Amino acid sequence: MIGEYLLDPFDYPFMQRALAEVIIVGVVCGLVGCFVVLRGMAFIGDALSHTVFPGVVLSYIAGRSILIGAFVFGVLTAVGVALVSRTRRVSEDSAIGVIFAAFFALGVVLISRHAGFQRDLDSLLFGNVLAVSRTDVVVTAVIGAGIVAILFALLKELTLVAFDPTMARTAGYPVFALDMLLLVLIAATIVASLQAVGNILILALLVTPPAAARLLTDHLGRMMAASAALAVASGVVGLLVSYHADTAAGGTIVLTATTMFAACLVFAPNHGLVATRLQSRHGRHHAHHYHPIEEDADIN
Repeated sequence: MIGEYLLDPFDYPFMQRALAEVIIVGVVCGLVGCFVVLRGMAFIGDALSHTVFPGVVLSYIAGRSILIGAFVFGVLTAVGVALVSRTRRVSEDSAIGVIFAAFFALGVVLISRHAGFQRDLDSLLFGNVLAVSRTDVVVTAVIGAGIVAILFALLKELTLVAFDPTMARTAGYPVFALDMLLLVLIAATIVASLQAVGNILILALLVTPPAAARLLTDHLGRMMAASAALAVASGVVGLLVSYHADTAAGGTIVLTATTMFAACLVFAPNHGLVATRLQSRHGRHHAHHYHPIEEDADIN
């Protein structure tokens, strides 16, 4: 009975493709999302997930892959935020707000000019992982492999900039270029995830699994592994639940990730609410004092 519940859905080719897609997206979002969480870049992730929207619309109108337009606008946003925020009179938050509002408004205007686009709006905003083709899976895999390769090739530099940008600058690292590269990696991750969870729900997959992993460990390497595992598990479990419950796959995947985060928030061994309450009750909270993750990360 349980075996049938778990395995029967994957007899269908569309479910097999969806499974491959959510696994790839889960790994990439889980890894890149760790830097989004550690650097407090959730707002930037949210802005990027929305500013790719006009690129999606333009690609759709032109009959091209939505990934092309989304990536172009994602990179434009990343570069724009990095350049505008270098002006001392304009904060990074202000730069993000200006570009986010402008690009998303452009997407709305483009939609208003093409009435026939309305019927496909839901799938672009909320994703339709069940409709991905074999080509879509291959493209996602290629983009994801490139993102992960760059992330690990520059892991030492990105980690140092994340935890001590002043030291990184003093040591001669190109902090501005590394910041811009991280923004581009986040944009590429969002593009790779578009068809799985859609434009609006991407932020949850980028932030929720890493936030849950942050509760489980103080070590960066273990956090990245746990984050990727939680993101993949959210995708697979959410896909199964959506199949049997006949619900939207993207939304169900996000709710599954949120449920896992809630479980970690309550039951995480050292930093969960239950553990914290027990430590406080037994007067042992000093013995289990929380060490910031940067102290445990290998940045040398």
